[in-house]
Amino acid sequence: MEIKDILAACDHTLLRTDCTAQEIRELCDDAIRFGCASVCIPPAHVAGAKRYVGDRMKICTVIGFPNGYSTAVVKAFEANDAVQNGADEIDMVINLCFVKDQCWDLLLDEIRRVKRACGDKLLKVIIECCLLTEAEKIRMCQIVSEAGAEYIKTSTGFSKGGATFDDVALLRANCDPAVKVKAAGGISTLEDAERFLELGAERLGTSRIVKIAKGLEVPPGTY
Repeated sequence: MEIKDILAACDHTLLRTDCTAQEIRELCDDAIRFGCASVCIPPAHVAGAKRYVGDRMKICTVIGFPNGYSTAVVKAFEANDAVQNGADEIDMVINLCFVKDQCWDLLLDEIRRVKRACGDKLLKVIIECCLLTEAEKIRMCQIVSEAGAEYIKTSTGFSKGGATFDDVALLRANCDPAVKVKAAGGISTLEDAERFLELGAERLGTSRIVKIAKGLEVPPGTY
């Protein structure tokens, strides 16, 4: 697999709590330069980033992030606000308390509310695999499929673990074929990125692949 194909699947990500507008602009520049799928940035930076990139790059942002325990009404408001500010894609964190209490109807309702707020924009549902049992992951595959979200996503990258090969394979095997898989958290090598794509992920949430690509570039004036 060529590196350009890996980059085309990357949501080039910067979600550090103290990231600056200049860093976001540099992230956007790199994403455009290397042909990434989107930039994934904090909600407060969406409007500025959209003004900066226009139609040159998709803007993705996060809601209910990273803990997921705000209410469905709040998440829907966040999603609508992000879309109004120019977001093209929304990555939401589910309420993990509901998973542990087996409140499946509440989870379904939450995702549906956020999807309605997104309108025709992509919704990716973060289920934080590192905190779930295998049975809970499978149940969430069913709920995400039923709710009409476009993607299921492994991780926030802010909990105790990120994407694993086993989780990506499990999500791909148990989601409706129309639901795509995003692997995120801890993806640090081209080999790992390629393996995630081979297992069925269609998006990768990472900042490191672009950094690797920049390191592989031949400096000007060398042959």
